[in-house]
Amino acid sequence: MARQPAELAIDLGSSTTRIAIRGRGVVLEEPTVVATELGVRGREVVAVGSEAREMIGRTPAGITVVRPVRQGVVADFEATERLLERLLARVVGRSLVKPRVLVCIPAETTEVQRRAVQEATRAAGAREVSLIPGVMAAAIGAELPVSRPVGSLVVDTGGGRTEAGVISLGGLVVRRSAAVGGDDADEAIAAWAGDRFGVTIGERTAEAIKQRIGAAISEAGEERGRPMQMRVRGRDKATGTPREIDLTAHDIASALTAVVAVVRQVVLDTLRETPPELAADIVDRGLILCGGGAALRGLDVLLRTDTGLPVLRAEDAPRCAARGAGLVLDDRALFERVVGQG
Repeated sequence: MARQPAELAIDLGSSTTRIAIRGRGVVLEEPTVVATELGVRGREVVAVGSEAREMIGRTPAGITVVRPVRQGVVADFEATERLLERLLARVVGRSLVKPRVLVCIPAETTEVQRRAVQEATRAAGAREVSLIPGVMAAAIGAELPVSRPVGSLVVDTGGGRTEAGVISLGGLVVRRSAAVGGDDADEAIAAWAGDRFGVTIGERTAEAIKQRIGAAISEAGEERGRPMQMRVRGRDKATGTPREIDLTAHDIASALTAVVAVVRQVVLDTLRETPPELAADIVDRGLILCGGGAALRGLDVLLRTDTGLPVLRAEDAPRCAARGAGLVLDDRALFERVVGQG
């Protein structure tokens, strides 16, 4: 008996969680962050999403802010359940009918990791939980012909993981991943500022630096022949006093060298494993970049140099997986073909 397609799709990312409704597309987008405090009945949720993210680095004693999904997998089951419970309530309201849910997961996950996602989603209020590889959902969201007998190469760089997949006839022929993404880029920027300038900067500041002047190569961070600059505030490691420093895109390109190298290696490893016939398709069609990491200046140039392939950024790259999972909800035949490949 054919499975019933889900009504909701969730892209449960390390940095951001997005929810799509069948027939409506993406309707909710919130940071994957939960703030809790210890109450008489254990941990009690204070805030989730954007409200919780605003508390990072600013909480008083007794309140803890956690990011419950790390490297694309559930790291804190209880906090993930609470996050999904709140977000699902916003989407479905007080409906007595529990929804069927389709969740994006990394293609290379263990049975234990898959089960953790399913159990947390059910505990949050889902009736049935199906799984789809995030890189497959991203390819669908990027409008690639995943069901046809042609090879498509997709690289999805999210907050906690980078995945690459070669897709043909609705299946992942080759898939490679590394637990490196935007979160690691933020940490690399913060570590570089500490080593180079002796200044400690916060998580949110590092992310803002990446977004404003982040670059994979120095040339990509230049405007009119000069590197983009940003003044940031932090705490002097020696004196403990507030201090301002000026950073350039050249600085950030240096800070991100190791992170970018991992992304490049994932792509090259994927291509080495690709069957010749599909490799010939990819030469013509090129490589599609999805995920938040697609916005990093110069990443496309580096990958083009490494592979000799055309490299394109998908439209609205950060939302490709959520949008693709939402499209799967609308197509029963596609649902049957691509769901459950994790």
